[in-house]
Amino acid sequence: MKKRFRAVSLLVATGVAASLGILSFSSGVPAQAPPPPDAPDVVDYQKLLPLLPEAPSGWTAEKAEGSTSDVGGFKLTNVHRDYKKGEHDNVPTASISILDSAANPEYATATTEAWKLNTQTVDGYTKSVAIDGNPGFESYQKDQKNAALWVMVAKRYFVEIELQNQDPKELQEWIKRVDLKKLAEIK
Repeated sequence: MKKRFRAVSLLVATGVAASLGILSFSSGVPAQAPPPPDAPDVVDYQKLLPLLPEAPSGWTAEKAEGSTSDVGGFKLTNVHRDYKKGEHDNVPTASISILDSAANPEYATATTEAWKLNTQTVDGYTKSVAIDGNPGFESYQKDQKNAALWVMVAKRYFVEIELQNQDPKELQEWIKRVDLKKLAEIK
């Protein structure tokens, strides 16, 4: 899981930078200037680590991890923790990630606008949600038994809950374990 976190963190940072035109994959050099010096700075990952909850009763949690990265002048902070219930294959798992996107409010706005998509098929669903007044997006893939919830907090923090081998209704219980009000106050 630790290798997965590092790979996901780098992938997210690179993908975000590329989607914003900060990094061009064809040339490998910045496609535009980095954010202006007065752009809000992301918080140090150590401020976000305490918000990743301990394991609920009957579950185990891996050590929380985090990083603050700079990709082509685009700064990104990400923290993550994995949880597991049992030791066998196909046991319920959960992961919680928090991403600080303060350095690029346009990315946060564009992403939350894209969350207004609602679909339902025999394979699952995607839908807009609101959690304690914060915009969010929920998805579920039946065949993979994978549920995910994204919530935008304070127009800068993306909180992601991902569940495997659990009912998607459990997303609501997992998001309650993250203190969203405290997160909103961190600057």
